[in-house]
Amino acid sequence: MAASESDRRIDYVEFGVADIARSKAFYGGAFGWTFTDYGPEYCEFSDGRMKGGFTTLTPPVPGGPLVVLYGDDLADLQRRVEAAGGAINRPVYDFPGGRRFHFRDPDGYELAVWTAA
Repeated sequence: MAASESDRRIDYVEFGVADIARSKAFYGGAFGWTFTDYGPEYCEFSDGRMKGGFTTLTPPVPGGPLVVLYGDDLADLQRRVEAAGGAINRPVYDFPGGRRFHFRDPDGYELAVWTAA
């Protein structure tokens, strides 16, 4: 049996959050994500390519896996992250193949944004 196109790829990311409205405001403002509400305790997000969810049924767990987002314009995304209430905790730096920065969202999750060199 042949493997499906989705086999061994990240399919969904779920964040335990303290406040779904705050998370929607942050990720919508910084990255333009869209949302589908499924009641007061769960909201699905879409970045246009991948989906995930915010839930208040799981407490926030800062320090979990590092989720890395891609961005064409790091300077613009850094400004957007800060304007939406995020905190840059590792400024833009070079790595083999590109550049990236790390930030913390309002619940303390650390994420990164990278761009190709």
